[in-house]
Amino acid sequence: MSFGVSSDVTLTLHTALNGLTQRQDVISDDIANVDTPNFRAQSVDFESSLQQAISDGEFDGSDSVVTTSTDTQTPVGANGNNVDLRKETMAMIQTQYSYQMVGRALSDQYSLLKTAAAGGA
Repeated sequence: MSFGVSSDVTLTLHTALNGLTQRQDVISDDIANVDTPNFRAQSVDFESSLQQAISDGEFDGSDSVVTTSTDTQTPVGANGNNVDLRKETMAMIQTQYSYQMVGRALSDQYSLLKTAAAGGA
């Protein structure tokens, strides 16, 4: 039995968890600065670059976290701040659910590997 596919899946899930962790950090920073004058909210998009790396067959784990942090396009308020608390709160909830799903998938992947290594017993 080859573990190549399982290793690729595990690596991809780890990378997704790292990207989601970075996203949660950026969202927390945005929320913490909701009243800071001239603060610009950031967002993290790792899914598109991760998907591209997988599609191209170039994803080998050397890029441990495929993430980018960019300014959001949210309109700027009177104090120069563009943090939208409702948007950030919704993004935080979505990220939390995504993290739970990917974490569960990773846990299931490890269970499969454990079962395979034990000979299915």
